Amino acid sequence: MNDLLPFLPEQLNQVFDGIKYFMPEIYLSALFLLILVTDLLFGKTSGWLCKTVACVGLLLVVFKDLDQFKLIQTDPHLFFSHMLLLHKTSWLFKLMIDVLGIPLLLYFGWDDDLKSHKKGLSDLYSISIAAVFGMHLMVMSVNLLSIYLSVEMLSIASYLMVAYRAGNGLSSEAGLKYVLFGAASSAIMLYGISLLYGFGGTLDLIGGNLIPGLMHVNPLAVTLALTLVLAGIGFKLSFVPMHFWVPDIYQGAPSPVAAFLSTVTKIAAFGLLINFLIPFISTTSTPWTAFDFQLFLSIVGIITMIAGNFAATLQNNIKRMLAYSSIGHTGFALMAIVTFTTQGISALTFYLLAYALANIGAWMLASYFSNTAQAENIDDYKGLGFKYPLAGVCFVIILISLTGLPITAGFYGKFVVFSSVYAVYQSGHNIWLLLLMITGAVTTVVSLFYYIKVPLNLFLRKTDRTPGFAPSNSFLLTSIAIITLLIVLLGVFPDILIK
Repeated sequence: MNDLLPFLPEQLNQVFDGIKYFMPEIYLSALFLLILVTDLLFGKTSGWLCKTVACVGLLLVVFKDLDQFKLIQTDPHLFFSHMLLLHKTSWLFKLMIDVLGIPLLLYFGWDDDLKSHKKGLSDLYSISIAAVFGMHLMVMSVNLLSIYLSVEMLSIASYLMVAYRAGNGLSSEAGLKYVLFGAASSAIMLYGISLLYGFGGTLDLIGGNLIPGLMHVNPLAVTLALTLVLAGIGFKLSFVPMHFWVPDIYQGAPSPVAAFLSTVTKIAAFGLLINFLIPFISTTSTPWTAFDFQLFLSIVGIITMIAGNFAATLQNNIKRMLAYSSIGHTGFALMAIVTFTTQGISALTFYLLAYALANIGAWMLASYFSNTAQAENIDDYKGLGFKYPLAGVCFVIILISLTGLPITAGFYGKFVVFSSVYAVYQSGHNIWLLLLMITGAVTTVVSLFYYIKVPLNLFLRKTDRTPGFAPSNSFLLTSIAIITLLIVLLGVFPDILIK
């Protein structure tokens, strides 16, 4: 113990110096405790109060994110003993997660199945804030230990969210499956991390001797270790073959939880993937050749786009269709990653924002039609476009954006991704980049076949079914309309966000 005393002042100074880069996370920690105390003080009647505290608190976190902008104007900042890294991409991803988290928190109280649960929603808001905290850590982690801890923090919160409706058989089944699959993927990733630590002698991805250490190890062993870690990250991204859990979990989970998992969680996972790749793709004196990340991610992206989009064409349940659609979008987003350029990362950022907005809107509409007309399957949507014209029109626009057609944010998002990949292809004529672009174009056409089934049933098909229509939720419909407007606005004026 006495041997460590001389190092304590230096360690404490590093902690204090890093606090200014960690202020949004400190606010999230305080917000989590505040929601817990509010729930304890006011009991089951505290749902609306916990929602208010969570949304206002997350809005304050957004302002703290904006305050950090001046900290990223120079060089990226490593802090907390090289555990975390704050740079422009991680800052943007944190900002997107927090901004998108506010409508998602509001959405929890607008889903009838979730709202009617006897436990209330107070616990769900605290769990969601804990998940956001874990996502913040994910997009900043550059140490193998902090990567694992942040993933586990998000995973535990996600398990609780999926199984929140404990009395519902489908939700309980989804929660159990998610825990089992998640535990297996965590074990796989942890084994890969232990191998990397054994080979490299350090946990630091940046600033350590990991890469030089790995270069002296058998390439097959290094390939195995990296593949295991990427499999763990791929579980959160839901790329093939780590996608098998998505349809059942998304169908069994409450719609707001599925929206949460398919948007902000995916943004955090992409941020983590970028951080993990940085030391391997950065220019060094000795080029990294033991594992071809571009080849690996290109093959995974191609297979993921094909599997997700073609499987979605076979679905009739709206939640399963959106689940497979989410897998397909993951494959498309990987196109931007494999460019390994700043243009590609910029394109990925815009694409993820456009996708997240449209996906949240689609899940909100799934809840809206489930609440009002008990419509769970696409066939149940027949004729509902005339009964609910505003919701029907919004659904059409949102699905147009998810497909990637003008004049929506989704179109511009796919355009900038294709542009970034083509720019790299021109310089090197890599056959895998060409195959990625071809697959992306073909699967975009394929997506039309399953997305178009929704407007086809809404407006062009009639039904003899006479459901007992429930009153529509004006707050939910207003949020859907605002999201639809933002999608069109970003499609017409993308320069608002891309300079």
